[in-house]
Amino acid sequence: MKRIYTRTGDKGMTGIHGGERVAKDDIRIEANGTLDELNATLGIVRTLLPADDPLQEILHGIQRDMMSVMSLVATPSAKRETNPNSLPQDLVSGCEELIDRFTELSGTSEAFLLPGGTPAAAHLQLARTVCRRAERHLWTLHRQDPLPQEILQYINRLSDLLFTLARYDLQRQGWPEERWQSFAYKRKPAK
Repeated sequence: MKRIYTRTGDKGMTGIHGGERVAKDDIRIEANGTLDELNATLGIVRTLLPADDPLQEILHGIQRDMMSVMSLVATPSAKRETNPNSLPQDLVSGCEELIDRFTELSGTSEAFLLPGGTPAAAHLQLARTVCRRAERHLWTLHRQDPLPQEILQYINRLSDLLFTLARYDLQRQGWPEERWQSFAYKRKPAK
């Protein structure tokens, strides 16, 4: 059995797709580390759900897509065409369809919510915040080395999907949403 440790990172450098070595705190590594954290958080959510829960298949699909996203993020744009991993053609539209489907099931949201409720909903909200952090890192990386536009769009939509799934889990478990205040942009102007 091969060792899991290589000793090549002991001096603060790590390898990326294509063979280049970069600092462990390079924005590409920060972005991918945050995506990895998101993927692990989704794994936690899956452990909180019954095996036959319909969200299992959705979250499993997101985790698999996340692995392809991470592979492409790890690849500099000049070498991305040599990366054998690809994104599903419906990556963004599929995410939007899920948002619409679960919004229809749980109703539209008119307010900021306090994260909590069921364990799955609370962890989905945690995943949403990790996703937003990943998005910020990806935009920083994108300014240095352009990323595929569908990755930036997908991560943006994914945070909305995770919010929607958290609301759906609260609704189906009969937990009330703890509202903080209404969205300012949805408030009607005073007359």
